[in-house]
Parts: sequence; structure tokens; C-alpha cells
Amino acid sequence: MLIRHPDDILPSEITTPRLYQERRRFMSLAGGMALAGILPAGTAHASPASLGPILKSPLSTSEGQTSFKAVTTYNNYYELGTDKEDPAQNTHRLKTSPWTVRVEGLVNKPRTFGIEEILKLAPLEERIYRMRCVEGWSMVIPWVGIPLATLLKLADPQGSARFVEFVSHYDKATMTRGVLDWPYNEALRLDEARHPLTLLAVGLYGELLPIQNGAPLRLVVPWKYGFKSGKSIVAIRLTEKQPVTAWMKAGPSEYGFYSNVNPEVDHPRWSQATERRIGEFSKRKTLMFNGYADQVASLYSGMDLRRNF
Repeated sequence: MLIRHPDDILPSEITTPRLYQERRRFMSLAGGMALAGILPAGTAHASPASLGPILKSPLSTSEGQTSFKAVTTYNNYYELGTDKEDPAQNTHRLKTSPWTVRVEGLVNKPRTFGIEEILKLAPLEERIYRMRCVEGWSMVIPWVGIPLATLLKLADPQGSARFVEFVSHYDKATMTRGVLDWPYNEALRLDEARHPLTLLAVGLYGELLPIQNGAPLRLVVPWKYGFKSGKSIVAIRLTEKQPVTAWMKAGPSEYGFYSNVNPEVDHPRWSQATERRIGEFSKRKTLMFNGYADQVASLYSGMDLRRNF
């Protein structure tokens, strides 16, 4: 397995970013959308890299945010490389425009959305979420996006739909080979997918989502380990049967379907009881459901969370 569990992560270990390519992409895409009238009124007068007016969400944590530098240079995105610094250095491997997302499967209104359409679906919200990696490190990230439930409602799920599968973009000519059974896929129960905390992110820190963070569209499920939040999504598929996801196929004894942050259930090779917040020197206790227990614990009422890990 290539997932590693570092004993210590210090700010000095985070590679210097190569962000100038991202800035050029931000300027090109945001400027083009403003001229086309795609973004909300007033966006044309905002910074070229800005997403424009963004609502502040009451769902946000008040904890201090991880630096933009760390968030954009310390990443797990194996299609762009297996070391933490690889994704930021390999953004040229992924072209994010044009981009479409298919919503298909057990829906009454299957359709394909362009990324520009998704940006118009609902007012964009900034949600400052804790994010916990199975490797033992964590961040606090100000995501910008729309509730996934908004998109699902438009597709009108059928009564037999019980799960939502997310398929990520993969190009074997330019992206990492081996490691996993590509393309990357993840999945949620339908009630998890419809939960108000579940976000389709299009940006962070008020700017368009960088490629290394999953541009142009990624899932954010803050009470689960980070690998559940699929990046660069090209298909959303509703199913009756529980999908077998990428990490379940790669390591079924280590990566379960639910993958809820649970300090009482250890990874077979290390404890999950503590974590290291990037930018801090000392470890902290891991919170049940990553601190979102009040909002999501009822989803798992009566379930054995050691068995359903």
C-alpha cells in the first residue's frame, strides 16, 4: 500500500508551491465566465481569480484555517502522483475546461451538466470544514460550493435508489498508472449524499478550485476520512446496490465503505485516536465524526460502527 502514516508533519516539510500556473487558470476561467454572464452580478468587477459574491455558511467551524500554501501543496491526489508534493507539480496533466458531469443511473431526469451550469445552480457558500486524512493529519479548509442535494434534486432520484457513486476523471496517457483500479470511484448512501453538510466544491479561499485539490468539481464530506471525497468528478451515478469503491478494492481489510472518522476504530497499521493539524507541532485528540457528531450521528443509529467502518 502506498498510503503512508507519517509520525510527524511540520510546516517546514511542506514543499514550496508552484502556483503561478493555477493563477493563470483562475484568471482565464473566471474572466471568461464573467464576460459570458455566467457568474452572479458584480463578479466582473471582482478580482479575476475570485468566484464573486459568496454566502457565509452557519455550518462552518470557527477554528483557525490552514494556510492556503499548505492546502494547495500538501495533497493526496494519486492520479497526479503518490507523494504529497506531486499533485501541485503535475497540474499540467489535467485539463479542466471544457468539463461536464453526468448524473445517471436510477434517476427520472438523467442529464449532463457543464461546470458553468453547476456554478449557477445555487448561491455559492463558503463552508469552513475540518478535514481528516486517514494517514493521521488534518486541515481546516474554507471550501466554496453548493449542497450536493441541489444537484440530486434536479435529477429526481427513483424510489429504488439507495446509493450515490462518484466517478473521477482518469486519463491513462497522462496520469499515474498502477496504484489503484482506475478510474477512482467513491460512494455514499443516498441519505448521506443528501445531508446538508455534503458539499460539491468548486473553490477554496474564495478562488476557483486548484487542480491539485480536485478541480473543477469535487465532493466534500467532512465527517468522513478524506479519501471519501472524490476529486475531479465526471459522473454521479445512483444505484440500488452498494458500489465497491476504489480503496475497498485495494485494501478491503483497511478501508471500509463508511469510513467515518472514528477515534475508537484503528486502522490496522496505526491508531486513529490522535491527529496532527498541519501547521501545529503537537497532536490533538481525534473527534468522533470529525467533530460533526451532533449533525450526523443519527444517520448511523443502531449500527455497529466497528463492523461498519
